[in-house]
Amino acid sequence: MSGYTWQNMFDWVYGGVDPKFVGNGGPECANFLGIYQRIIETIVMTTIAALETYYSWKYIKIPEVPRTEHNDRLGKRILLVVLCVTFGIEIGFKFATKTVIYLLNPCHLLTAIQIYLLAAPPSKTVLIVFRLQLSLLSGALLALILPVVNTRLLPFETEVYWVQHILIYIIIPPYLMKCGGAFTPEPFSDICWVGWTMSLTYIYHFVPLQIIALSLEVNLNNMLCPAPSDPFYGRWYRVAAFIHQHALVPVHMKVYTLIVKIFLPTSRPENEKHCVKKG
Repeated sequence: MSGYTWQNMFDWVYGGVDPKFVGNGGPECANFLGIYQRIIETIVMTTIAALETYYSWKYIKIPEVPRTEHNDRLGKRILLVVLCVTFGIEIGFKFATKTVIYLLNPCHLLTAIQIYLLAAPPSKTVLIVFRLQLSLLSGALLALILPVVNTRLLPFETEVYWVQHILIYIIIPPYLMKCGGAFTPEPFSDICWVGWTMSLTYIYHFVPLQIIALSLEVNLNNMLCPAPSDPFYGRWYRVAAFIHQHALVPVHMKVYTLIVKIFLPTSRPENEKHCVKKG
C-alpha cells in the first residue's frame, strides 16, 4: 500500500489523458500562461461575469408555463432512450480510456441537461433550464464545425461523437421547441436570459473547471492552453475568447431560435414581457 498514491487512486479519472497530443494537457500546457496573468484574468473575468449574472437575473421575468405543449410523450420517450443510450456509450468510452475527467466539458453537461428536459414534467424549473441550455448550443455547433477526434481511437468512438452532437444540436432542441409549453424560448428582443446563462458559463469555466484543470494538468475546454487551431493563439487567447463570445453567443442563440421558429412554427406564449425588473 506504500506505493498507492493520490494519482493512482484517480488514475481511472484522467490517467488516459496523453500530453503528447497537442492541447491535451501536461506541464507545458499548464504553464502556457504565467501565474500572475492567470490570477488577474480570473479575478477580472469572474467579477464581470458575477455582475452580469446579478443584473441579468434581476431583470428576468419568469413567465407562467404556457399550456400549449403538444401531447407527444412517445416522441420524447424515444429521444430520451436514444440520448441516454448514446451518452451511456460515451461514458463507457471515457471509463475505458481513463478520460472520465472530460465529462466535465460543456457538451457533456449539455447532454445531461437535455436528458433532464426530456424526462421531467413541465414546470417553471424546466422552462428555466430549457432557456439556459439554448445559450449553450453554440459550443455544440463549434464541436460540429471544428471536431476534435484525433484522440478517439476505439472502434465507433468517433461515430458516437457525431451522433451525440447531432442529437444535442440538430434534433432535440428543435423538437422541444416544436412541443411548446415549457419549451418556449424567450422573445427575440430579450437578451437577459442569454446574458444570464453566458455569465454563469464563464464562472463555471474560470472557477471550478480551471481549478480542476490546473490540479490535474488536464486542458479542460482549453482553460490551460489554447487549441492549436485557435485563431487567437497566444498568451491573450482567453481574453479574446471572453470578448468575442459576448458577441457570438447571443447572435447564435437568436439566429438558431429564429430559424427553428421559421421551419417549425409554434404558438407563442402571450403577455410575456421582455427583461422586466423583478419586484
